[in-house]
Amino acid sequence: MATSRSEASAVKPSLRKDSPGPPFGRLLIANRGEIAVRIIRACRELGVETVAIYSDADARAAHVRLADSAIRVGPAAPADSYLRIDTIVDAAVRAGAEAIHPGYGFLAERAAFAAAVEAAGIAFVGPSAAVIDALGDKLHARRTARAVGVDAVPGTLDPAPIDRPDQVAGIVAEAERIGFPLLVKAAAGGGGRGMRRVATAAELPAALAAGSHEAASAFGDGAVYLEREIAPARHVEVQLLGDSTGRVVAIGERDCSLQRRHQKLVEEAPAPGLTRTERAELHDLAVRVAAAAGLQNAATAEFLRAPDGRFYFLEVNTRLQVEHGVTELVSGIDIVREQLFLAAGQPLSEAVLDAAARAAEPASHSIEVRISAEDPGRDFAPTPGEVRRWSMPSGPGVRVDTALEAGERVPPEYDNLIAKVMVHARDRDAAIDRLRRALDETEIAGIQTTLPFHRFVARAASFRAGDLSTGWVGEHWDGAAEVARAARTAQRTAGLAVLAAGRGAGPDGGMLAGPVADAPAGRPAGVPASGPGGRQRGDGAARDGAWRQAGLADAVDRWPR
Repeated sequence: MATSRSEASAVKPSLRKDSPGPPFGRLLIANRGEIAVRIIRACRELGVETVAIYSDADARAAHVRLADSAIRVGPAAPADSYLRIDTIVDAAVRAGAEAIHPGYGFLAERAAFAAAVEAAGIAFVGPSAAVIDALGDKLHARRTARAVGVDAVPGTLDPAPIDRPDQVAGIVAEAERIGFPLLVKAAAGGGGRGMRRVATAAELPAALAAGSHEAASAFGDGAVYLEREIAPARHVEVQLLGDSTGRVVAIGERDCSLQRRHQKLVEEAPAPGLTRTERAELHDLAVRVAAAAGLQNAATAEFLRAPDGRFYFLEVNTRLQVEHGVTELVSGIDIVREQLFLAAGQPLSEAVLDAAARAAEPASHSIEVRISAEDPGRDFAPTPGEVRRWSMPSGPGVRVDTALEAGERVPPEYDNLIAKVMVHARDRDAAIDRLRRALDETEIAGIQTTLPFHRFVARAASFRAGDLSTGWVGEHWDGAAEVARAARTAQRTAGLAVLAAGRGAGPDGGMLAGPVADAPAGRPAGVPASGPGGRQRGDGAARDGAWRQAGLADAVDRWPR
């Protein structure tokens, strides 16, 4: 018999996954936004009570409303709320939580947070503090990879001696051995912080100093190292799960090559173009590194694929990834659910073991785009503000993970990700077709988003051909040119609206001249809120929706202004 939510707090971790009890009675979610909502949904299906935390900026947020209870942890600034280890652990203790899920970002990969959770007698849903500490240091991870015979990207294995002027000649010589161009990279953290590209030996000392300073500010650790730049390269990562018995498996890989400033924009599973043998070998490399580090719970091993097809180890992310959903769709595994049972001390489930056995021969394809409050026409500049219209796609094979609704504000204090649109189909071509359809259904007004960029990707011939690399965005996307093109098509669409209506006014009686202010991205100027293909409302407006369909095809990428 299923356990009710009110009874769940009395249930202790079950001994077997097929037993009626949930893995925990009550769980605190140390995060916000769509990932907090995602975790709440997994817990609700298992009968686990959830406790949300929130800052003043999130008092009315979706994750607060959906959780069984919620606790304020501070003002809007992350340093005073979502990054306060002591406040969050105290909240969990006061709430009687048996476990804490960190989501991703914020404290998810902070060994100090995991250690504090463990010290409080609460289960941490993720790798242990020791594993986070070991693999969070990229140099340690590189040394671990070498120890088990996995090639890392060529580079140094120890921090650069930036505070030793007498060793500058030595580090320059090491850089010349690695080969230019190369990258200065932070030993702790990621996301491009602390990273500097170096083309010549003369640039190296300044790049080391600047990279170290930024790394210290971002991560509290100024250690940096050198790594060869591999270009063109594909960024491919492997989803891993491990249990307390020491068993680690891979349940699939994802291609995350489409990036800007080392931030992922599009992810897909499986990675296109790999053979069964290549997949099996890649999965084995990832498992070897993770097993050597004693991984338990979920993690992702990241690799670069060189032009010659060789894979080089990059790092391990000891947390749930933003893009975990595409692997869930292809593998059939609810990764968050598995995380909860693994944190309760249970072994890998039969479903996970079956998925691992099938991982080298995936039978379907999934693609995710990250819709963010950013302007792709202005180098992806942040665009926080109020969302006035919010219509997400649906239909066969479409999944949307979001916590946003019309009328809500995207706060400037947090990450700009506002929705993840995922599609799932029998193969990659069908998935791209479905993605294009889903994005054409999407309507957002009030703020600029990355929707025009994603529509561009879904229609790009090189993307469909699988011609992917980490330099793809810079090579194919010209934001300023796309803005100009969109403005022209918006004016043309406005003219079509006037002709179709048989008069010089739009559906609301206003003149249609140029791009209409705040018209939703994805709907041409003059198209009413009924959506593409619908009928205009009122006062002699055109009854034939054909012009709207044609206008949509021309102006789907237009920016709201």
